[in-house]
Order: sequence, then C-alpha cells, then structure tokens
Amino acid sequence: MSEHKSYVLSEMTWVMAREYFKKCDVALLPVGSTEQHGPQNPLGTDHLVAYAIAKEVAKRCSVICLPPIPFGVSEHHKHFPGTIFISPSAFREYTMDVIKSLSYHGAKKIVVVNGHGGNLYSLIEVANRCRRDRIAFIVIFQWWESVRDMFPPDEMGHAGAIETSLNLFLHDHLVRMDQVVDEPVPQMRKIGFYFPIDTRDLTSSGVMGKATTASKEKGEKAYTVAVDTLCKLVNRLKEIPFDKLIEHGVKSIKFE
Repeated sequence: MSEHKSYVLSEMTWVMAREYFKKCDVALLPVGSTEQHGPQNPLGTDHLVAYAIAKEVAKRCSVICLPPIPFGVSEHHKHFPGTIFISPSAFREYTMDVIKSLSYHGAKKIVVVNGHGGNLYSLIEVANRCRRDRIAFIVIFQWWESVRDMFPPDEMGHAGAIETSLNLFLHDHLVRMDQVVDEPVPQMRKIGFYFPIDTRDLTSSGVMGKATTASKEKGEKAYTVAVDTLCKLVNRLKEIPFDKLIEHGVKSIKFE
C-alpha cells in the first residue's frame, strides 16, 4: 500500500487504524455539500475540494483523513435540481457522532475541513459542545479564507472564479467552461432588517459574481496556499497536549 493510501481511513484495515491511534491523536474530517455550483461546476464541488485538500495534508503530515461528509446545510439552494439539503440539527448530530467515534478510538484533536459556508454555524455548535464536554478539541478550517487575498471580491462568490479555478485544477473533466457565466449579485443595504433568502432571490444561474475568469493556474496557486496553511496548523496541533487545548484554546496554538 502506498504512503498516500495509508492515511485515508476508509482504505485502512482496523489493525492499521489501531496502530495509528496509538501514535497520533489528530484526524482530518472533510465536510461539504452536494448542491448547485452554477451551470459549469459539479454538484459535489464543496465536498470534492475539501476532500482533496484534506487528503494531501494527511499525506504530508502523516495524519488520517476520513471520507468526506457529502451533504450539508443547503436548503437555500433547494430550487436548483440535484441539491441535497440536510437540516442543521441532523447535520450537527451526524457530525457529532462521527467525532464521538474518533474520540472513542483516541483521536481527540479533530480538524474539520469545511468546504461549504452554510455548515459553519452548525459546526461551531459542535465544536463548542465537544470542548465543553471534553470529547475533542475541534478546529474548523475553511479553505477559501486562506486564499482570500489572491482573488478580487467579485471572484469570491458562490460558484465564482475561486471555486471554479479549484475545480479546474483538481478535476477539470467535471467542469463545463463552455457553460460558465458571470452574474453580479445585487447589493443589499444593511438597515437592521434580516430576511430569509434563497439563492434564487439573488441569481438565476447559481453563480454569484464573476466566474469566467477562472483558470487552472489560479486553482493550483490557491490549492497550494490552502494546503500549506492547513499543514502548519496540523503540525502545531500534533505538538500540543489535548488538556492544554481544552483549557487554553486558541492561545495555546499561537497562530502566526
């Protein structure tokens, strides 16, 4: 078995997993969604990208990577065919059970590699519960935040150039650049009111912003930065005792 495969949990035997958990208490859990990403990108964009980043970091840092959770909190995209939407409560409990299983086997430090922004609030609740009950210390990594400075704001939107570029680099055979469009999102002035918003309120194509400027080269650069950033975090977590993380949290990690 190659080194790459030896760090993907679903490709390990239970004997291999037992040996891993004896030596390391860190695990990567990629999560995402199956939802529309414009006419050009695959529905699985969020979990496919998260899984690709997590697997590469697992290989480089010698930690395990779980199979991705492919469905997420996506009801706002429900009007686009193929979107699978899970309630926040179901998503929280499912993710919590996965983390409890890891904790049972000895993985007390979990990095959730989140590919879908709609999952964030639920994941924060899970992280808070895990720390409070000393189940695990959870860090949530959203890859696009690490590469935000590399893209102008109009390319950062849903199904925009940033996501399309990652797809072109990681699995260009799934991208339909002949179908790509740009669709500016109407700016809503914040005056103290909040409304329930569906994606179709803002875009007819599913693209929010500029997507036609996507390229494989941009995707490769973004992927490299995201992987390097996550590797630094994982290597730091490996060094810090679980009890110290529970008691001192982010202060013990000392981000630079």
